[in-house]
Amino acid sequence: MPENSASIASFWDAFAASFDEEADHGLRDPHVRAAWAGRLRSWMPPSPADVLDLGCGTGSLSLVLAEQGHRPVGVDLAPLMVEQARRKLTAAGFDALMTVGDASNPPARAGMSFDVILSRHLLWTLPAPDQALRRWIGLLRPGGRLVLIEGRWASSEPGEDQSYEVGSGAMPWMGGVEAEQLVRALRPLVKTLSVEPLLDPALWGRSVQDERYAIVAFA
Repeated sequence: MPENSASIASFWDAFAASFDEEADHGLRDPHVRAAWAGRLRSWMPPSPADVLDLGCGTGSLSLVLAEQGHRPVGVDLAPLMVEQARRKLTAAGFDALMTVGDASNPPARAGMSFDVILSRHLLWTLPAPDQALRRWIGLLRPGGRLVLIEGRWASSEPGEDQSYEVGSGAMPWMGGVEAEQLVRALRPLVKTLSVEPLLDPALWGRSVQDERYAIVAFA
């Protein structure tokens, strides 16, 4: 766990009740949900696949994956976020493990071998993202894939600038990471990778002007 893990967890727990109000967080809008479901389907292997959803938040992507026939496991540092995720998956009739833990170094109880490791907008929160990438790739089965949904934001999202005082100075990718930089970090670790721009307003519930993309990398 990071030294300031309790502070980080408390920071994100403060957003748990309202987190899903953002269109791309809660996926409550059917058009936004359909857009993400389509992208996830294109990035995943045939179902059922074992998918580790790191920084799962309130479990919205895990729920879509479960609906598509996959077996998601969610890990997040914030207990109230995980509680929301558990309720969401259970209410939909899925028995999926959603557990509290350090997404940069997933706990053994989450599992040690996966077909897919997925993270969305997580890397900027990590003090050592390069180390995390190596750990994640080490959890992939032969031929497994790493799916990273990332971006470089022209301005911080509400609540993610000066409010993120629990170690922001130690976050090398604070504010996001450009695709070119992330590709450079990944190339020595994987066999192949591809970059897909994610600028469709349907994904975010609004138009976006900053850099947003997905990288699918194969171990």
